[in-house]
Amino acid sequence: MPKVSEAPYETKSAVLFVLFNRPDTTQQVFDKIRAAKPKRLYLTADGPRPGFPDDELLCKQTREIVGEIDWNCEVKTLFRDENAGCKNGVSAAITWFFSQEEEGIILEDDCLPASSFFKFCDTLLEKYRHDTRIRHVTGCNLQFGKKWGNGSYYFSNRTHVWGWASWRRAWDDYDINLDKYHGNDIQQQMKNIYDDDLIAESWANIFKELKAGKINSWAYPLDFANFFNNGLVIIPNENLISNIGYNANATHTLQENDAYANIPLVEIGEISDPTFILPQKQADLFIMNHHFNIEEKRRKQNLLRRRFKRWVKSVFSKTKQ
Repeated sequence: MPKVSEAPYETKSAVLFVLFNRPDTTQQVFDKIRAAKPKRLYLTADGPRPGFPDDELLCKQTREIVGEIDWNCEVKTLFRDENAGCKNGVSAAITWFFSQEEEGIILEDDCLPASSFFKFCDTLLEKYRHDTRIRHVTGCNLQFGKKWGNGSYYFSNRTHVWGWASWRRAWDDYDINLDKYHGNDIQQQMKNIYDDDLIAESWANIFKELKAGKINSWAYPLDFANFFNNGLVIIPNENLISNIGYNANATHTLQENDAYANIPLVEIGEISDPTFILPQKQADLFIMNHHFNIEEKRRKQNLLRRRFKRWVKSVFSKTKQ
């Protein structure tokens, strides 16, 4: 008998789709959302940037794409006439979303999901709905094939926002300006999470630059909200999100040949739970070594130490003479 193909999975969760001025990537991601047929879809789009004459047309074309809703769906929109910027615009949109939903899925216009991403999020949003240890479910896997633990997913201390899901209870702790925290003891607090001086120093520097307004990011404050609330993040052992937005016109993902650009999607089958609800620190360190270039910093640090020891030794040798 001919094999009967399964119907596409239809997500139970509400979906927030974050748009701006990229009709090409928006179309690809929207096609995946259309296949998942969310019953509640939230659409948010930032306005054109002053001084960028192409933005007006590109923003218009992008918004027209998400008007092609041909399934039974409640739609809510937050379309801005003026540009709020990445940090304020995206964070405000997520706050708007969670003011109306207890939980849900968030996709940006360059985060292409695998079909099984929606089932993965639905399953784990329900499973850990009331488990306050768990604060974030992500779809991207940046381990390049390395598997961690004995389940379909593992736990991490790092939030990743290339396609993710969460609960209002977690987002309520989001503090965009980190107002209730001060920099004096951040490095030591980070060492309580990652017992490595260079990693703790790297995060402390990011914290200071965020507080000084030198980094325009809504995602880093989410990292710190998770760190400071001792939260766990669920990461699939297969990559369910491909960032298709790496190019010179992007806000942060500029290098088209970056190792994290366009990572192939892998569909995940039946979801099995890991035995231990503990963070895989080595998985986080693997990513942070790439992000912060930790091994190169360690090499330079060790080189300086060796030079200093040789200098001390030479000084003592001359003194004895």
